Amino acid sequence: MADRDAPIAVADAATPPEPSAQARPVRTLGTPLASAIAVATTLLGLALLAWTVLYVTKGRFLRAPFERIVGGAIHREVKVGGDFQLYFDPFALKFVAERMTIANPGWAGTRHFFNARRIEARISTPSLIFGKRRINVLALDEGHVDLEWDAAGRRNTWTFSEQKGEPLELPLIRRAVLSGTRLRYRNPRMRLAADIGFRTVEARDTRFASAIRFAGDGTARGTPFTLSGALLSPNATITGGQNRLELHASGVRTEADVTGTLPGATEIEGANLHMNVRGQNLADIFALAGIAVPDTRTYRLTSAVTKRDDEWRFTGLKGRFGDSDLAGRMTIRLGEPRLLLTADLATRVLDIVDIAPFIGYNPNAVAARGAAATVETVQGRPRLLPDAPLRIEALRNFDAKVDYRVKTVRAKSFPVSDITLGLDLDNSLLMLSPLNFALARGTVSSDIIVDARRQPVFTDYDIRLSPTPMGTLLAGFGVEESGTTGTLKARIKMTGTGNSVRDSLATANGRIAVIMPKGTLWTRNVQLSELDIGTFVQKMFEKKLKEPVQINCGLIGFTVRNGVAAADPILIDTRKNVVLGRGGFSFRNESIDLAVRADAKKFSLFSGQSPVAVGGYFARPSIDPITPELLARSGAGLGLGLAASPLAAVIAFVDIGDAKAADCGPVLAGASAQAQRTTKGKPRDDVGQGTTAKSESGKSTTQERRTQRKKFLGIF
Repeated sequence: MADRDAPIAVADAATPPEPSAQARPVRTLGTPLASAIAVATTLLGLALLAWTVLYVTKGRFLRAPFERIVGGAIHREVKVGGDFQLYFDPFALKFVAERMTIANPGWAGTRHFFNARRIEARISTPSLIFGKRRINVLALDEGHVDLEWDAAGRRNTWTFSEQKGEPLELPLIRRAVLSGTRLRYRNPRMRLAADIGFRTVEARDTRFASAIRFAGDGTARGTPFTLSGALLSPNATITGGQNRLELHASGVRTEADVTGTLPGATEIEGANLHMNVRGQNLADIFALAGIAVPDTRTYRLTSAVTKRDDEWRFTGLKGRFGDSDLAGRMTIRLGEPRLLLTADLATRVLDIVDIAPFIGYNPNAVAARGAAATVETVQGRPRLLPDAPLRIEALRNFDAKVDYRVKTVRAKSFPVSDITLGLDLDNSLLMLSPLNFALARGTVSSDIIVDARRQPVFTDYDIRLSPTPMGTLLAGFGVEESGTTGTLKARIKMTGTGNSVRDSLATANGRIAVIMPKGTLWTRNVQLSELDIGTFVQKMFEKKLKEPVQINCGLIGFTVRNGVAAADPILIDTRKNVVLGRGGFSFRNESIDLAVRADAKKFSLFSGQSPVAVGGYFARPSIDPITPELLARSGAGLGLGLAASPLAAVIAFVDIGDAKAADCGPVLAGASAQAQRTTKGKPRDDVGQGTTAKSESGKSTTQERRTQRKKFLGIF
């Protein structure tokens, strides 16, 4: 039996074994991962608690903080006079306010920027954090919104700051239910005012849940207009549905319809719209935006419309104005300091009547009365030059870059085609460059600068006619061309001041010149208007039209001083004759006072030459033999007239003649008048050079002598 008091021996097996290499100690919860989980769980719990509190209380206790915080942020008084709710339902933020008002700044025309009997909205929570605000549903009862710019165009009511006003940027609204809601808009600088009412009705189309009907009126630059339409919101059961817009507007003799789809009720960006606009004058609708364009006859245009950033783009534009077609594209960019209009337009056939407003005539009057509509009688005198004023104020509203091409001009006996116009308007400086067109087989190239930055307006004209076959040119005006081989080359280089074509030309200074190089002119072309009476009678009775006129050279030149053009010189040399001209014409009163003499180098029916007076006015020129009485009144009536028609008339009427042959080299080289010499090498003393006197001595009356100035002719 063992001894109970003996010590107990500890066996070796009781010793703990050595841990194996694969064993791992158990980690405690005091690690970074566990801490993060704990923090996240706590935050989630707090968020859930807050969500629960807001959901149960509907956030009504936040009304006072809402008024204080929002009012301080926008620097306006914000008040909620009734129920207030602000909570998550379940994830979208729900906002409800009754009798809510937001004050306007002190300068505005009404007390409140916004007020409503009740507003209810469901707002996308992520959009408040990551992107543009999006309202999924908006219900507004008796809401009133006041959008107004100040008179200087610097501040507005929706930019909650006294700094520069920003363009209106609405939140995206997917669906809206409106009742008794009105929008007021005022822009004194653009002279635009509108009042529009909105209401929601049940949509008749099953694809749409509701339709927001709107109607209103207003004024644009003093002209009243009305508009109406509907915005149909897609049915929630249809995925990817878009809002459909239907808009009709009328005013300023214009009707417009816009249809298409919008990504959201207030989302214009990327909209797919189609426009159909028609009216009596295309200038009316552009005037609403402060853009000046030439008047037109009745028109109809269609176009696709979309918006990208600050640009409105009109593509696939096509239609008609008057009896002419129009196609192309146009963009209007809204920005500072002025809006910018860019366009690329083309016309296949341009009716001559529709050109009238481009130079200041009324197209409807020209269509009804023909060329007679371009002539106005003032104090018993006919006036042809247009006096429609340039729209200077409108030019200050916008800049423009326009390319316009015309293939064919529909006109009887007017051989013009292939018009190319480049228009650039930059801060009231208007450049028409190029302004080119084909005339017969020649080309008229023009560069015209209209500087409306200066008052009165300053205009620089540079118009050039490339060498053009006279036969083709005359045929274009209804005269037989067979047998005519001569060519014409011309240039008009002038400057003038005035706010209309008439005023600008009435103050013009510069040069007009037409050069006729060597060629032939078949006498059938001019048999009814030859200036040498003897030759005219001889040919009329003998009917011998077998020999063309052989032109050696010719120069028809005018120096223009303060609106009065003086012959400088008129000299046409042929194989058998020379034509000389003196006098001038006036842009001031459009009168003509020229003496043209054909000196024959062959037998004439009469022993002496018969000078002819080209007189009257641009609109009603006259041709009469010159008598001693006419010579005594040689300069009478000057403050004189224009160039294009008289020059054409002189060229067409001439029966070429002069006994002293000209040295054509200086003529064709555009040399000075002093270089015009006889066959013996002496300077000519029989050519009017730079004065309006018609007599060879330079005398206009017995009391006055006008010195025959010699001017430089080279402007080519």
